Amino acid sequence: MSVSTIATIKDAQQSAKEWLFAHAAPLWSSVGFCADGLFAERLTIDGVQVAMKRRLRVQARQIYAFCTIGKLGWDGPWRQVVESSLDILLNRGRREDGLFAHLFDEDGNVVDSRIDLYDHAFGLFALAHAGHALQRPDLFDIAEDIQNILDEKWARPQGGFWEGELTPSPPYRQNPHMHMFESALAHYRFSGRERWQVMKDRLGELFRERFRDADSGAVTEYFDRDWNKVEGRDGEIVEPGHCLEWAWLFEVGFDGGEGVDISDGLVGFARRHGLSESRGVAINEVWLSGAVKDGGARLWPQTERLKAAVARYKRTKEDSEANEIVAAFNGLLLYLDTPARGTWYDKLNEDGSWVAEDAPASSFYHIVCAIAELLAVNGPGLNATHTY
Repeated sequence: MSVSTIATIKDAQQSAKEWLFAHAAPLWSSVGFCADGLFAERLTIDGVQVAMKRRLRVQARQIYAFCTIGKLGWDGPWRQVVESSLDILLNRGRREDGLFAHLFDEDGNVVDSRIDLYDHAFGLFALAHAGHALQRPDLFDIAEDIQNILDEKWARPQGGFWEGELTPSPPYRQNPHMHMFESALAHYRFSGRERWQVMKDRLGELFRERFRDADSGAVTEYFDRDWNKVEGRDGEIVEPGHCLEWAWLFEVGFDGGEGVDISDGLVGFARRHGLSESRGVAINEVWLSGAVKDGGARLWPQTERLKAAVARYKRTKEDSEANEIVAAFNGLLLYLDTPARGTWYDKLNEDGSWVAEDAPASSFYHIVCAIAELLAVNGPGLNATHTY
């Protein structure tokens, strides 16, 4: 598990950009792109495509990833893979009612047409970034048509949305709503259409009033129909990665410091209870009391730790946040030290060993977003290259 340690933000930026441009983007746009015009769901750690069914949400995440990689300046075929996957997403991946299906088979045909809020959050997110990157305002219009259906048929009187057919409810989850917030933020930033700001603000208020535990500052995961924490132990589960992800969204999603108090509470809880000092990583789950529930560490909480530190450093310029950026990046680097550069390990056990499995394409969204935020850090000897 030992890799070279990065000492400065500038070194982290250089390392991240080299890994992304020289290894990951070329690999996932070639080996990770299938003959049918869709992205692969997984690659082996050795960089071999795995033939399997593909989730629509993964196609959407990869569209985002390559739009962002193109915006960062990679001169590879980002536009071609985005346009191909986007065409299938819109022409095969939507049902007759206009909503997104769930699953494609190995030939690119829909084999599971059930609808799910999480899929729609990322479908809308992909349309925002593709509309911006490809300069296609028609994609903003398509997104509004889809959101109109969700507003009409899925809006809950208690706030937020119903979750569709894939995930049994109750309990109801904050997680897909977090990504609906992220999608609304992207659409508002890129299209300027007021409806998305309204949606973002309403979901932010739902977070403040219902998802956040006021006493600890943390976000819990599972709720009843009225957005109360579910009874029993499940209502006490906290994922530090989601605390850090919401913290980043409140830092970048509201102007004038409106989200700072929320960010402070979320980050404070996650850093007190959700970091493994011995491994240098963010762990999977703790109880609301702070006791560890699952000390394993997936890849994605490392990216959210990095994003939160970047946003807070850009606001405060404090040395402690600069140090946290470097620490978080070093934690992430552990996962990128694979036999085929450009792949990644996804799950780190408590004993420091890796779960033996393929590299999931779904993680690329997290990695690319974190790298893009890292490259946006400016300061002495640094040059910002990206803004959200």
